[in-house]
Amino acid sequence: MKHVLRNPDTTLTTLLYVFSMFIISIVNSETVTVREDREVWDYVTVRPAAHMFYWHYDTINSAGIKNVPYVLWLQGGPGGSSTGFGNFGEIGPLGVDLKPRNTTWLQYASLLFIDNPVGTGYSYVDNDAAFTTDVNMIANDLFTVLTAVMEKLPDFQSVPFYIFSESYGGKMTAAFSQVLYDGIQAGKISCNFKGLAMGDSWISPIDSVLSWAPYLYTNSLVDLPGYKLVEAAAMKTKMYIEKGLFLNSTAEWGATESIVEQVTNGVNFYNILEWGGSEKLNSIKSNQNLGSLEKLWRRHVGVYQAEDLAALMNGPIREKLGIIPRNVTWGGQSGMVFTKQSGDFMKPVTDIVNNLIDKTPLSVVVYSGQLDLIVDTLGTETWVNHLNIAEEFHSASRKPILNPLTDLTSGFVKKAKNFSFYWILDAGHMVPSDNGQTAVKMLRMITNQDN
Repeated sequence: MKHVLRNPDTTLTTLLYVFSMFIISIVNSETVTVREDREVWDYVTVRPAAHMFYWHYDTINSAGIKNVPYVLWLQGGPGGSSTGFGNFGEIGPLGVDLKPRNTTWLQYASLLFIDNPVGTGYSYVDNDAAFTTDVNMIANDLFTVLTAVMEKLPDFQSVPFYIFSESYGGKMTAAFSQVLYDGIQAGKISCNFKGLAMGDSWISPIDSVLSWAPYLYTNSLVDLPGYKLVEAAAMKTKMYIEKGLFLNSTAEWGATESIVEQVTNGVNFYNILEWGGSEKLNSIKSNQNLGSLEKLWRRHVGVYQAEDLAALMNGPIREKLGIIPRNVTWGGQSGMVFTKQSGDFMKPVTDIVNNLIDKTPLSVVVYSGQLDLIVDTLGTETWVNHLNIAEEFHSASRKPILNPLTDLTSGFVKKAKNFSFYWILDAGHMVPSDNGQTAVKMLRMITNQDN
């Protein structure tokens, strides 16, 4: 194990390169042996008092880093940790139990996880004024981090680069993709940016909220009176948006969710075949002081910070990384991350998606889990139907995706020019967690490694 110091005067800028064949981890008195290739992690100070953490993995593919894509993963929330949930919960080499994941995306890509927005995961601020308040600030911070990563890892500047995301991460991805594309054109960064994939993404919030009543009704989760209660609350949310009262619309969105939970006896917003679980408490939550937004944070960020993951990230992983400041707790500022975005939360970014499709050569992908409620397929298709490319998209043929193991249909895909839509079956909001084999297949298709 070799330590390379970017700045020997401070441990916060330590780069740790791991070239060793194995790492030994102790879990519940059992020894787990896991192969590791090169990893790099570090902090980047993106603005005064704002420090963002990233974690890079080289691919384990024998073709080498130059011959497979470089994928950035952005988690949702806002406030969900990419280095935590995205890595150990979805696509990284190890699960939360530190056992190898057989559907890790490292098989077909090098991976970059960024704890974003600042204050998420291991990222932190020195004062409240340094939190972001909208996706434009988030996008610019991400640009600063990626610029630093590409400078430190120049071999990746020419590697095809893709951004994959989930939930609110998709909204951030749309904004960041525009900033990144513009930055490349202006010569501000060396990056071979090829495309973006927005999974179950909060692109047009009101379209998602308005779709809940029909989606629940179609899936036998509400009766007609329940449908009307959910619909009425959703329409009130829409009214606030139309008046430009976005803080009110965020609050009413939360009220609509509470009604959904009441009339469905606690359906899980992230997978309708599960019940409860959207407000599981953990030790981090007890330290948050979020006022009226606490319930929303618990429902939509708490899902990314379960007790076992929090224990892992604040225990063995923190010790392994070795550069986390003593006063920083993984996930400790996530409540404020969510709160500070509440005025921007319900604003759409469909105009940015339209621009990326119409005015860039980027591959623009939307994918949706069949069993997701919070950003259900019905609501996603509503805003897709209003894209400039909609007519051409609808006239294209839809093709099945077969599960690599069973050869059974596990999804569908439709493409028009540089826009693609993936319907993923047997999956909720967290597609890689729920249907890992198909998610890997989708990754390969999007990055031109599979037809």
